[in-house]
Amino acid sequence: MNFNNLNQLYRSVIMDHYKSPRNKGTLDNGSMTVDMNNPTCGDRIHLTFDIEDGFIKDAKFDGEGCSISMSSASMMTEAVKGHSLAEAMKMSQEFSKMMLGEDYEITEDMGDIEALQGVAQFPARIKCATLAWKALEKGTVEKEGTDED
Repeated sequence: MNFNNLNQLYRSVIMDHYKSPRNKGTLDNGSMTVDMNNPTCGDRIHLTFDIEDGFIKDAKFDGEGCSISMSSASMMTEAVKGHSLAEAMKMSQEFSKMMLGEDYEITEDMGDIEALQGVAQFPARIKCATLAWKALEKGTVEKEGTDED
């Protein structure tokens, strides 16, 4: 597959997640809630997670923003479901590496997330792509700080 075809495929995946977002909405019984925004462009994200025994049973997002930020949130909520918070943090770190053009390891269970790799060519859009992931990291750090041993 040549670069143009691959680029078009990735663009199609991003637009599919934007037009038909997965896990859009909120969880009434969410055990972790995070709000974050990107003041540069106005993207806003509201994440809710149902976490049990350190594993993400369910994840939802709501908010508004560009196709990149909303698609990334859709992909992220799909990728982290069923994984531990530690695994979700590792996914977030690998995604950040991909966005920064560093060597990264995207595993099969991360779904469509690699479709966003082209965003790395547009530094102004990296914050759009990483917004949901940074919110996940913020929520995880805050949750770990409040959990009793």
